[in-house]
Amino acid sequence: MKILSSILILPLVFLLNHNIMAQDKLSYLALGDSYTIGEAVDVAKTWPKVLSDNLKNRGIELQLDRMIATTGWTTDELLEAIEEDSVIKNTEYNLVSLLIGVNNQYRGYGTQQYEEEFELLLRKAIKLAGKKVDRVFVVSIPDYGVTPFAIESNKNTDLIAKELHEYNSIAKNISDQYGVKFFDITPISLKAIWDEDFIAKDKLHPSAKMYAEWVEYIAPGVYQLLKD
Repeated sequence: MKILSSILILPLVFLLNHNIMAQDKLSYLALGDSYTIGEAVDVAKTWPKVLSDNLKNRGIELQLDRMIATTGWTTDELLEAIEEDSVIKNTEYNLVSLLIGVNNQYRGYGTQQYEEEFELLLRKAIKLAGKKVDRVFVVSIPDYGVTPFAIESNKNTDLIAKELHEYNSIAKNISDQYGVKFFDITPISLKAIWDEDFIAKDKLHPSAKMYAEWVEYIAPGVYQLLKD
């Protein structure tokens, strides 16, 4: 009888452990534009996916559940996409990231519009994270002015840098007001000036190498958010 009891208990213990592991898996929602979906790189090399893999290696079972992001999106278009997404309206995520604004600058939108809409997006991100500000983080806009695309297109690279600095300052200030972690990856994007391997084949977007460096910088901070 004791042997039979042991045989019955072992599968039960296994099932309990399996359920605990399943419950520990954290869901991750990434909001943004082409930088979030990783235009011109393999989906496995996008920074949200690399981040989730990195955290798994650190012992946190983070699952990249959704990306609400499309190349070319501005803040208003991302807001509209979130409003129209029927899936996330009743979904709560363990982690939400936000990276948006480069297309506002590219299209010449004013900083006031960015300020207003970025705050709305951040509030929505916090809501999607169960109103937990420590489960949301913001990533700065990289400087595309240093890319071959910008140079070959005769873009005013100094103006791009100046305006993106203004956008990033707005995003950081609003993030700080809400107590949301802000990661400034813009200095990393400047490495493309002397290393072409940091740029994808389209000569505009970051390469897998650059996204990997973003994650090296972001991952320790996100790890702390999820462990606390």
